[in-house]
Amino acid sequence: MAEHRVVIVGGGFAGLQLAKDLRCPDTSITIIDRRNHHLFQPLLYQVATTVLATSEIAWPIRAVFRRRKDVSTLLGEVVGVDKAARIVSLKDGNTIPYDTLVLATGARHAYFGRDEWEPFAPGLKALEDATTIRRRLLLAFERAELESDPEIRRAMLTFSIIGAGPTGVELAGIIAELAHRTLVDEFRSIDTSSARILLVEAGNRVLPVFPEQLSAYAARALAAMGVEVRTGHPVTRCDEEGIALGDEFIPSRTVIWAAGVQASKAAAWVGADKDRAGKAIVGRDLTVDGHPEIFVIGDTASVKTEDGAAVPGVAPAAKQQGEYVAKVINARVRRREPPAPFKYKHLGNLATIGPNSAVIDFGRVQLKGTLAWWIWGLAHIYFLIGTRSRMAVALSWLWAFVSGHHSARLITQKETLKDEV
Repeated sequence: MAEHRVVIVGGGFAGLQLAKDLRCPDTSITIIDRRNHHLFQPLLYQVATTVLATSEIAWPIRAVFRRRKDVSTLLGEVVGVDKAARIVSLKDGNTIPYDTLVLATGARHAYFGRDEWEPFAPGLKALEDATTIRRRLLLAFERAELESDPEIRRAMLTFSIIGAGPTGVELAGIIAELAHRTLVDEFRSIDTSSARILLVEAGNRVLPVFPEQLSAYAARALAAMGVEVRTGHPVTRCDEEGIALGDEFIPSRTVIWAAGVQASKAAAWVGADKDRAGKAIVGRDLTVDGHPEIFVIGDTASVKTEDGAAVPGVAPAAKQQGEYVAKVINARVRRREPPAPFKYKHLGNLATIGPNSAVIDFGRVQLKGTLAWWIWGLAHIYFLIGTRSRMAVALSWLWAFVSGHHSARLITQKETLKDEV
């Protein structure tokens, strides 16, 4: 019997979960990713804000599957799919044949048609994004220390986060902690506690996916930390000098984008219908219409719940889709009945705001404050890969909590033109 070849494009939550759960005789699994590591994206903002080191939230994909002889890992960038020949094409010219193809290529930040803003307002989806933002944050304080012009110094110490979803709220909270607590005794010419942290949201409230009472609590908690929340204000300009909210211009040399995402080009590779965010529209079994051998999962896929609502682009949803597709492929290879259509189980929404402050929405149960913060922390530690990572993150958090200091405050990247904006 010929070996069944499964190719997984993307080593994120969905792809990794699929490869872990897929265990079939006479089946080979090939994981293709542009990077050599799996990233625990929910904690990426803590790398950007100097709390955690990159090695604490990322692991080499090869190391994860070192004991799985049926799994191969390739470092490469997919540029196309030949559905007729069942071949994946890589940027370097290589081609990889498949019997079953799973596209789990994730998403990138979207600028709603204003891509020219990206050099001035980096998003946060990859380790490179996090280290770039971390560098800009730290350099802002260093350059302000040397600046004698009070207006320029004020602009250097104004940090603007665009988008008040969980990522934006979490970024704003930790930047406030960094400026108002961690760095206060380390500079001589500037008062870091005078830094202005601005959280901008086009909608009418922060954390719009949470119940209104939790959104209101988050807004109050941010204000208590010194974050200026501006809701109902879409950004109309973004450049090296700052941002504009309508006719109001705010000088700000450090801007971070947390306002939206755009799916990868996977839908175009396979000719699938797309939604407004570019996600491939898939069936209830997560396959592309007319091609049962092609699955699209995770942030790349537009998946509907039984009541027609969109499955959110969060890690638990991606993992559930990976688990489901593994069951489907297992059933096919073993010539058994396929499982019932995919059904998303919502596990709740979680967001941290600052030390001892978080919000959790479990549906009927809603939590806020210190208890929510502890549950948030324990949940994230639980889902990290490996005992070493769990211990490292727990110790970094304990150190930050007790001392008020962040352990990953090194400026290590070579200075580039983008860092000068």
